[in-house]
Amino acid sequence: MAKTDVLTLAILGTLAERPLHGYEIRKRLGAQLGPFRALSYGSLYPCLKRMVEDGVIEVTDDIAEGGAARSGAKASRASARKDSASARRSRIAYALTEAGKARLAQELANAGASSWDDDTFDVRFSLFAKTDSATRLRILEGRRSRLMERLEEIAEARRASRERHDKYTAELQRHGLERVEREVEWLDQLIENERSASRGTNQTASAGEN
Repeated sequence: MAKTDVLTLAILGTLAERPLHGYEIRKRLGAQLGPFRALSYGSLYPCLKRMVEDGVIEVTDDIAEGGAARSGAKASRASARKDSASARRSRIAYALTEAGKARLAQELANAGASSWDDDTFDVRFSLFAKTDSATRLRILEGRRSRLMERLEEIAEARRASRERHDKYTAELQRHGLERVEREVEWLDQLIENERSASRGTNQTASAGEN
């Protein structure tokens, strides 16, 4: 999945609850994905424009936000300092269309190899609350399988280059190995939790049928 597609999916998921302004979308994505996935307005607004053109989101009327009335005077002064293009852009809100809702549902049901990739996994994981348990489990198991392959590659590279690399390169490889091992341990726990929850649901359903 290309980077633009990852951003598109993240925006669709963010707008699933309610319409949002562009700056609110950016803030929410930053909170969900962390500081290491910083999103600039230079990336966000062109993507929003393309999504509007594709018909998956639409521009909607300005939306009321908590505290707007109390801070009206302050907001007015701040707006006066902005250039007119920025001010207009800040008042635009975006909402999912029916096509966007269908697109999001289709993406959330996908557990293919692209959902295990480094660039995509964090976004898919941030949408797990909207994803069914079976799909979550397939994605987690796929991600774990991908990382196990990476562990083998790192270990092989370390063995092959043990005598050729300086101590700093060797230390970097060791750090990479430990980081992947920690993620595998984290995934193991998540997978067990999903399986346990699924077993509990199945047992409850069986008890209800008896």
